[in-house]
Amino acid sequence: MVHNNEFWFKLFHLMRTKYSHLFFDLDRTLWDFDRNSKEAIAELFEKHKMEGRLGVDLDKFLSIYRQINDDLWNRYREGTVKKHELRAFRFYESFKHFGYDDPQLGLTFNNEYIITSSSKTSLVDGAAEVLDYLGSKYKLHLITNGFVEAQNRKLDNCNIRHHFKEVIISDGMGFKKPDRRIFHYAMRLAKAKSANSLMIGDDYGPDVLGAKSVGMDQVFFNINNQLNKEATYTIEKLIEMKEFL
Repeated sequence: MVHNNEFWFKLFHLMRTKYSHLFFDLDRTLWDFDRNSKEAIAELFEKHKMEGRLGVDLDKFLSIYRQINDDLWNRYREGTVKKHELRAFRFYESFKHFGYDDPQLGLTFNNEYIITSSSKTSLVDGAAEVLDYLGSKYKLHLITNGFVEAQNRKLDNCNIRHHFKEVIISDGMGFKKPDRRIFHYAMRLAKAKSANSLMIGDDYGPDVLGAKSVGMDQVFFNINNQLNKEATYTIEKLIEMKEFL
């Protein structure tokens, strides 16, 4: 007969040895998108004297920009908006909301934003420690829906690329998370199987539901305290993964 403490020890050991491959999302999971993005926009907002042009301060502008940008990104994931359209319209439409109609400035602002934001190096709290800890025990990979030039700059500027065996960026592939094809492609590239793989991400639909659709376990990084979201594991801080991995 197995004693209770022996049973829990074996179960805990099984959890820690089940996985060989960990697949991470990048933005808001490892790279502090919100902080880096706001810092970049603030710099450009001042450079282009946007407060005077728009008649609103940075915070008011950001509240509108985030709505427009999120909507465009959702439509991009759905395939109804192209990459060049997202880049051309997100700042232009935000400026136009405040009565400033200048498509060329919108495009210029966007191009400078991509370079400036991807040069920022702030990581999510605990990211560096967790990557160091997990990298000695598992094969780490990355699956991101971002654009190639921006995501590569982030990885290099933050000096975290070396943690990952495979880096899968959806840009140009013809499919993106939560499409199961990108998960199958990532597993083939990593020589992994769904049974020994785990996906970690903050975006419930693309990361959790996408991984679940191919039978891969998931860690939902619930940074916004969303309710009624089911995943294999749910965490509010990255450091919590050290408790079960």
